[in-house]
Amino acid sequence: MSHSERFRHLLTHFASTANQTLGGIRRGVEKESLRVTPEGELSQFAHPKGLGSALTHPHITTDYSEALLEFITEPFTRVDALLNQLDDIHRYTYSVLERELLWPTSMPCALKGEEGVPVARYGTSNSGKMKTVYRLGLAHRYGRVMQTIAGVHYNFSLPDDFWQTLQQEEGDTGTLQDFKTRRYFDLIRNFRRYSWLLIYLFGAAPAVCRSFVRNRPHKLVPFEGDEHTLHAPYATSLRMGDLGYQSDAQQQMIVCYNDLPSYLQTLCKAITQPHPAYQAVGVKDADGEYQQLNTSLLQIENEFYSSVRPKRTTRRGETALQALRLRGVEYVEVRCVDLNPYEPLGISAEQIHFLDAFLLHCLLAPSPKAGDQEYRNIQENQARVVYRGREPGLTLCRDEGEVAMAEWAGTLLQEMDACAGLLDLNAGDGHFRAAVAQQRRKVDDPALTPSARVLEDMRREKLTFFRHAMGLAEQHREVFLRRPLDPERQAAYTRMAEQSLSDQEAVEAEDQLSFEDYLANYYRQYQDCGCAAPVPEA
Repeated sequence: MSHSERFRHLLTHFASTANQTLGGIRRGVEKESLRVTPEGELSQFAHPKGLGSALTHPHITTDYSEALLEFITEPFTRVDALLNQLDDIHRYTYSVLERELLWPTSMPCALKGEEGVPVARYGTSNSGKMKTVYRLGLAHRYGRVMQTIAGVHYNFSLPDDFWQTLQQEEGDTGTLQDFKTRRYFDLIRNFRRYSWLLIYLFGAAPAVCRSFVRNRPHKLVPFEGDEHTLHAPYATSLRMGDLGYQSDAQQQMIVCYNDLPSYLQTLCKAITQPHPAYQAVGVKDADGEYQQLNTSLLQIENEFYSSVRPKRTTRRGETALQALRLRGVEYVEVRCVDLNPYEPLGISAEQIHFLDAFLLHCLLAPSPKAGDQEYRNIQENQARVVYRGREPGLTLCRDEGEVAMAEWAGTLLQEMDACAGLLDLNAGDGHFRAAVAQQRRKVDDPALTPSARVLEDMRREKLTFFRHAMGLAEQHREVFLRRPLDPERQAAYTRMAEQSLSDQEAVEAEDQLSFEDYLANYYRQYQDCGCAAPVPEA
C-alpha cells in the first residue's frame, strides 16, 4: 500500500468505525502578554501580589520577564470550555491590575534597552532560584530584549481509545505508551515540515517598534516613511525569524526527531557539553553570584527554541527529558503561533479548530524519517515565510527542488479538509471544515492574513506599530472590564492566589539542600539520557 493509499485508508477507517474517539482530544493554551503602563511602556513593577505566586499558581505565572504574564488553562475536551477559562483568567487579572494593560501583539511595546526589562523573580526556594538564574543566563546569552516577545502555545493530545484503535489498525503489538510515543514523533516530524503554513496563516507580526532592534543588525525598512516603525513588506511573523527566538549558537545543532532515544541524546549532549562563548561568561560573576546555570550550549532543554515539543508532565524536581525517558510522550506543544492582536484572548475558536485539523493531518499522513538536508530545508522554508510569506510567486524547498508555496499549501489544505471532516463527524457542527475553508481563502488572497491586515490598518489609519497596538490594548481592556467575574468566581480566583502564596512559603520552608547540591542532583538526571552529567562549577 502506497503512502497516499495508507493515508486515505486511515481516513476511511476512522470515518466508518471510530470517529467518536476523536471526541476525547484534550487541548490547552498557554498565552503570554506583557504588562504595560497606561503610556505603553514595559511595567517595572513586581508581579502583582493579587495574582498570587508566579512559582506555584496553577493558571497565572510569568515567563522570562517579571512583566511577561503567562496564562495557563487546564486541558479541555471542549473548545468553548477552554476559551471560557482563558477568558475568566483575563477578567480576574484585570480586576487586580490597577491601570496597567496587557500588550496584544507578539512583538513588544516601546522598550528602554536591556536594563528596562526586569527579569522574573520566584522567591528564595531552590526551584525558584533556579528559574531566576536560568533567565539571567538567557539575558547573558541572547539579551533581555529578545525575551520580551510573546506568543500562544497550544497543547494537544489524543485519548487512549483513539490510540488503541490506531494501534490495532496498524497491527502494532508493543505497549500502548511506546506506540503513542513513536506516533507522536511521526506527528512532530510532519509538523516541522509544514509549520511554515501556520506561520503564513496566523503570523501577525510583520512590523516592530524601532526600540526593539536598537543596536542590533536587521533587514527591516521604515514603514511608509515612519522612522518609529520598521517592517518587511511581505513579512508574516518576525517573531519566528532571526529577530526572535533564534540563536547563532543553536544553529549548529541538528536535533533528531526520528525517535525518542535520538531526541533525548541530541538535546542531552547540548545540555552537558561546554560551549566556549558561555564558558567565557562563567557560571558566577566576580562577586560569586550565579549568572547562568551552566556553560553548555543549553542550560536546560527549554532553552532549545523549537516550533513544537514532545511533552510529558514533570514531577517535582524532574527534568523534562527524564520525564520523557521514563514515561514517554503525553502531548505535543505547538509554539509557533503569534498572539492574534484582534482577539482579546489572543486566539480564536476558529484557530483552534484549524490547529486540530492540522495536527490530526500531521499524525495520519505519511511521515518518513528526516535527515540533515531536510532539517536545513525546514529552516530555510521558515526563514522565507517569515520575511517573504506574502510575496507573489514565493517558492519553498521540497524534495531537493522548489515548489510554489501556494501550490503546496493548496495540497496540504485539501488533505487537512479531510481530517477536519473526521472531526466534524464527531462534533456534528461543521466548525472544523469551516476553519480550513477560511484558511484556504487566505492562501488565495494574502490580504486576508493577519500580517497583511496589521499593515493595512496601520496604513489606512496612519498609525505607527506602537499606536496601532496600543489602541487594541485599550479596546481589549474595556472588553474585560465591562464583564467582571461574578462574585463566586472572583472569590475562587482570589482564594487560588492566596493559596499559591502559601504554597510558595511551604516550598521555601521545605528546602534542605544547598543550591549547589540541588543543581547537582538536578543535572545528575541527564546521566540516564545517555550523557555524562555536567560537573558543577564553583
